[in-house]
Amino acid sequence: MIESENEITADLVRELLRDQHPDLAELSVRPVAGGWGNQMWRLGEDLAVRMQRMDTSPQSQLNERRWLPGLAPSLPLPVPVSVRDGAPSERFPKIWTVMTWVGGAPLDESTITRGDHAADRLADFLSALHEPAPAEAPDATDRGSRLAECTEGFEYFLGAVDLGRFAEPDLRRVWDDAVAAPAWDGPRLWVHGDLHPANVVVADGTLAGIIDFGSLFAGDPAWDLAAAWLLLPEGGARRFFDRYAHADEAAVRRARGLAALKCLFLMLMGQNGDRGLPGGKPNWGPLGRSALDRVLQDF
Repeated sequence: MIESENEITADLVRELLRDQHPDLAELSVRPVAGGWGNQMWRLGEDLAVRMQRMDTSPQSQLNERRWLPGLAPSLPLPVPVSVRDGAPSERFPKIWTVMTWVGGAPLDESTITRGDHAADRLADFLSALHEPAPAEAPDATDRGSRLAECTEGFEYFLGAVDLGRFAEPDLRRVWDDAVAAPAWDGPRLWVHGDLHPANVVVADGTLAGIIDFGSLFAGDPAWDLAAAWLLLPEGGARRFFDRYAHADEAAVRRARGLAALKCLFLMLMGQNGDRGLPGGKPNWGPLGRSALDRVLQDF
């Protein structure tokens, strides 16, 4: 199985296109930085090729292929939609997908300068996405579990991350409050499932698109609401929740705990990047720390 980034090249992408979608094979092919489970290659100006890389299962791409074409028309921000399917072959034994390209810079490489506008856009997007899902929609994975089931992960991050200026008891209070909040008892709503700075794009100082729906599931919307602290500058979460359609006090409490958990994850990835470890993201550490400041100030 092809698993290393170095084994997926522009030449390989072009060969796969010639084999399965020859009408696209002469478009320019350029690598897109980032990606772990899947790697992206820009195809011409309007398309991208999503290559399964470290993911051991094709399910994330299969979910995107099946559900995004139907969801996209009702969403107020651009999302990637599959236009061609790539099948496993002798050249590449995993699946790959040709998708529409969502323009803009990932937030982990850019900055939101129009905070109120971005908060409104995020609230409108999630209000539109968080609608009841059909019975056959995918169930939550580990990223959509009830919060109490994630306490082991929270404890792991607390032990693995250099907390620096943050006090462990403060973080525990946020987490314990989230776990104590009433669980989601509403309908199974569509949830992106993995909203963090690398999975949204920015243009003109505001949100311009949402990408990477590989974790899409139906369940508790609080998993997405954590993005109010992760993505938006100071004061953005308050404006977001004033506008978002589905939040009650319990959802905000759960979301705040999940935001703290995700901040610790970003900080750990930054820490790993500083140490040169595989999968590390040096620029994620400052993002996690600034978002955790916002979480604690709000709490």
